[in-house]
Amino acid sequence: MPDKKFNFDHDLRGKVEKLFKSANSSQKEFVSWLYDLATHDEKTGLYNMKFFENILNMEIEKASRNQEKLSIFMIDIDFFKKINDKYGHMKADEFLVRLSKLLKKKLRTPDVIARFGGEEFIILLPQTDLDKAKIITSRLRDSIKSDSILMKYGLTVSGGLTEYKQGDTEKSLKERVDRALYKAKQTGRDKFVAFD
Repeated sequence: MPDKKFNFDHDLRGKVEKLFKSANSSQKEFVSWLYDLATHDEKTGLYNMKFFENILNMEIEKASRNQEKLSIFMIDIDFFKKINDKYGHMKADEFLVRLSKLLKKKLRTPDVIARFGGEEFIILLPQTDLDKAKIITSRLRDSIKSDSILMKYGLTVSGGLTEYKQGDTEKSLKERVDRALYKAKQTGRDKFVAFD
């Protein structure tokens, strides 16, 4: 009889441990899901702007304190409204997702990409000066231009690029990259423009 009691206790302990591990695992999965929900854009899976802005501010502080290089790049899909009108919102969403995956795949590990707005993306290039950033963004542009699906539907992008300067804030840096993007749009689209 004592042996049965021992086995019962042992079995119960095993069940409790399993339940605890399962609950703990579920809790971790739930926390992970909440984190993803809070930091990522639902449609593209890229980071959202709130998360990006937090990282941007940390990188600006680091660049300022350590005199490190930092570049920022903004991309906008050309004539996206026409794409929506011509192919419908579902197809346009597919283009957003495809472009997001392409950009993410071609970027380096330390680079941070977020969906800035409807069809805009913003990319942080830590420890990267403007010349190196131009090489990276040129490779991105080549990848976009050679993607069979994006090419088939005539999807093009314009981009603006700038480098952190001492004294820049999040606002001044984003305003300058936005002006560079606007210049690309103003001067014919389907191009990238860099501002010092």
